[in-house]
Amino acid sequence: MRVIYNEQMAELADLLGGMAGLAGSAMERATQSLLNADLELAEQVITEYDRIAEMIQLAEEKAFALLALQAPVAGDLRQVVSAIQIVSDVNRMGVLSLHVAKMTRRRFPQHAVPEAVNSYFAEMGRVAVKMGATAKEVLESRDPERAAKLTDDDEAMDDLHKHLFTLIMDRDWQFGVAAAVDVALLGRYYERFADHAVEIGRRVVFLVTGVLPPDPDSEKESI
Repeated sequence: MRVIYNEQMAELADLLGGMAGLAGSAMERATQSLLNADLELAEQVITEYDRIAEMIQLAEEKAFALLALQAPVAGDLRQVVSAIQIVSDVNRMGVLSLHVAKMTRRRFPQHAVPEAVNSYFAEMGRVAVKMGATAKEVLESRDPERAAKLTDDDEAMDDLHKHLFTLIMDRDWQFGVAAAVDVALLGRYYERFADHAVEIGRRVVFLVTGVLPPDPDSEKESI
């Protein structure tokens, strides 16, 4: 029974890592579609989200089957519960990538954001993709030190988000209210993508050590 449990947990860990990798790739393509007003690329992200959704359903089924059939306790139970929570975070990362792509589609053939803020979204996209790749890595390696470092990238994302908000609130903003709303929404999508990656890191630390690190963004609203 122990061998079967370990094999099933390994399969679930690989599935979670693959999902995080897909979410990161989706955000990379969504960002490119946003910056280039590329409708075809946006449609790819929207269509391929179905693959992430299928994997999420499979991961949930595997995790609940482990609970029901293996009746894990102590450290084993911690692993399964952490996996269920991680599934939710990876799902949100995928959905946030989807939101970015849908914004591109909604504003096509126009660009969804003014050229003046392109550099901000290019950098936010870069940070998000890096965090998605790191989330995949730590899910597969279960390295608590690497997982904890996701917080550093999250701080960089928070700084970018704050600067972006400062721009749209400035009296010299010349692109109108609609553009300001779109920029604010998009900035929020990237910020929350990073937050969910950090949460995955926290869950990996908990899974390995049994100690849940403090939430650096405990005052942020959930999405």
